[in-house]
Amino acid sequence: MQRIPTGILEFLIWTIALVGLYFYGMGDGQHHGLCPLANLGVSWCPGCGLGRSLHYFMHGAFHTSWGWHPLGGFALLVILWRQFELFLLIKKQIKLWQTY
Repeated sequence: MQRIPTGILEFLIWTIALVGLYFYGMGDGQHHGLCPLANLGVSWCPGCGLGRSLHYFMHGAFHTSWGWHPLGGFALLVILWRQFELFLLIKKQIKLWQTY
């Protein structure tokens, strides 16, 4: 019985999240956020707009991305770096299992 590599679930979650943010239509004006502070009526939240910022950054609209949240591009780089690390970890585990 083959074991599931450590880190594959996290890798899949990040991949699905980024693909979802890329294809999710942000321009329709109908937006229901998941932010608990915004849903409680708090007008400022340090994370609000980060998802939309990532969406616009991935589409090349850097000025719009910056307007939604200044750290959107940085967050995307951090997520991509984490995915790269997980990919290398998974690849190493699969290679070790194939030698036995």
